[in-house]
Amino acid sequence: MPEPGRRPATMADVARAVGLSHQTVSRVLNDHPLVRPETRARVRQAIEDLGYRPNSAARALVTRRSGTVGVITFNSTLYGPASTLFGIEQAARDAGFVVSIDSLTALTATSVRAALDRLAKQAVEGIIVIAPLSGTAEVLAALAGEVPAVVVEGGAVPGLGSVSVDQESGARRVTRHLLDRGAATVWHVAGPGDWIEAEGRVLGWRAELRAAGATVHRPLRGTWSPSSGYAAGRRLAARSDVEAVFVANDQMALGLLRAFHEAGVRVPGDVLVAGFDDVPEAAYFTPPLTTVRQDFTTVGRRSIELLLEQVTAGRPLERRAVVPAELVVRQSSTR
Repeated sequence: MPEPGRRPATMADVARAVGLSHQTVSRVLNDHPLVRPETRARVRQAIEDLGYRPNSAARALVTRRSGTVGVITFNSTLYGPASTLFGIEQAARDAGFVVSIDSLTALTATSVRAALDRLAKQAVEGIIVIAPLSGTAEVLAALAGEVPAVVVEGGAVPGLGSVSVDQESGARRVTRHLLDRGAATVWHVAGPGDWIEAEGRVLGWRAELRAAGATVHRPLRGTWSPSSGYAAGRRLAARSDVEAVFVANDQMALGLLRAFHEAGVRVPGDVLVAGFDDVPEAAYFTPPLTTVRQDFTTVGRRSIELLLEQVTAGRPLERRAVVPAELVVRQSSTR
């Protein structure tokens, strides 16, 4: 590393140290194939000795590649979006890319366009948008044909790649599991109505109940928060006909379990309970929570794969990847 107070090393310094031209050092930095191995090794050693750090902007002008992927995300404080973002960052790193993140408080045409402009200044090679809200397809449609882009959990957008977890299938599986444990029907505490994932889980839950000929009660709506699950749990605990509850995420399930405990409703003795997401704490709830696991690592990997396919092709491509959801059975649904 350079000594404190000393100017940073330049490419010219590296060239002088090895007695080679500026162009040869540039070829080594840009992995040009027409460089002898011994020359490449000498340049690399000089770079390390001098603590030289290439200027990424200048390098992008030479190679037309910035090595950067832009990610536009919304409400990344929630477990699902945060885990999706982490999966994308890991997959990008494995592929040799860095990630530039633009986190929005609202998904609107104006906010997305502003984020695109900010990322464009960084010469990103493509964009991944984590867009869980309904109605954002119209906002994102403007990306089609403009830049390589992949939409995650935002539904199918014409002209763009998309990656999503099979929310509907996961909800059907957990609902079938609760019915198979002897429940006559399954109540549902749903997420916000403007979230695509929440509506996918409602669709799967309702479809499985109808396929079984079971009663379909109106879902109780929550906000993804434990407090909203607690409020729903108090309402359900006051009824005598509740045998099983599927909660749309684990945080709301935590609140529901607290409400049931306070009301003297035993889980799983009186009521079977299951959640969705498989947060790391789910195995340590009281009782340990049956839930549906989303494979965020695979979501991230498939997102990067679809994006790099477009980057390589030099144009946007409409591809869709659906990642299966996995049922994880624990004590909250087994008697």
